[in-house]
Amino acid sequence: MANIIKIFSGNAHRDLALDIATHLDLPLCEAEVKKFSDGEIFVEIKENVRGTDVFVVQPTCTPVNDHLMELVIMVDALRRASARRITAVVPYYGYARQDRKNAPRVPISAKVVAEMLMVVGVRRVLCMDLHAGQIQGFFNIPVDHLYAAPVLLKYIEREFKDVIMVSPDAGGVERTRAFAKRLNTGLAIIDKRRDRPNECEAMHVIGDVKGKTAILLDDMVDTAGTLCSSAATLIKNGAREVHACCSHPVLSGPAVERINASEIKSLVVTNSIPLCGKDLKCPKIKVLSVSALLADAIRRIHNEDSVSSLFV
Repeated sequence: MANIIKIFSGNAHRDLALDIATHLDLPLCEAEVKKFSDGEIFVEIKENVRGTDVFVVQPTCTPVNDHLMELVIMVDALRRASARRITAVVPYYGYARQDRKNAPRVPISAKVVAEMLMVVGVRRVLCMDLHAGQIQGFFNIPVDHLYAAPVLLKYIEREFKDVIMVSPDAGGVERTRAFAKRLNTGLAIIDKRRDRPNECEAMHVIGDVKGKTAILLDDMVDTAGTLCSSAATLIKNGAREVHACCSHPVLSGPAVERINASEIKSLVVTNSIPLCGKDLKCPKIKVLSVSALLADAIRRIHNEDSVSSLFV
């Protein structure tokens, strides 16, 4: 039994879990995850997991609190059912933006989530494109941090010519520079001022984008204010056209309406988060699958092989 691998999923993104299981040539294991009438989460694992290597696929996307509680309670159920090791596969890590104290009397919520997962019995975490890399340090257990870069780079190389990579803010420069180096292209940075959460004002462009196909790169798109104002600034500075790439399509509030009305020609995202109905109807959004990447990482973790070699 010790060599058996089992894949479970909550309600956050069952399609992604099914795709991962298919790539691993495994069935998606059965678990009942539902709510009582008052909103409490009920979980029942429907098969034997004693001595097995268990992976729970559950991005903590909207509604974040429900999906986080599903994950925590599923892990507790699996631990009490004597699973040998439980790995939380969290392609999108909720609360990641609250990773430090940037004002008095505010929490470090990303650390709180890490503590919750460790306390209930998670023994390894597999995540993708964390908003801040230092979140790995909030865990006292192994964290395998994947990047959607191989999937996004392949698409950019195939679809676009005469490209310049653009970081929408100073915080994303390192990520964007890595893409520019791999693509052997130039790098530009949007200098912006953020006055309030989810609101920003693009100021000017550092770098020459004139006549280029500008590719804005970010780890997530939430309300899309940053991307849309950045795209307008790039067009004003002479960019031929603007496209955007991100790993996590949060797309909350007016995001889709803003994207449709913006200078952005296309928004390329991954399936780390499921898109809702209105998002799927947006003609500018292109979804790339990271199921094979996650499946390969799961296989390597189970076989005790190197995961970092995926990015060499």
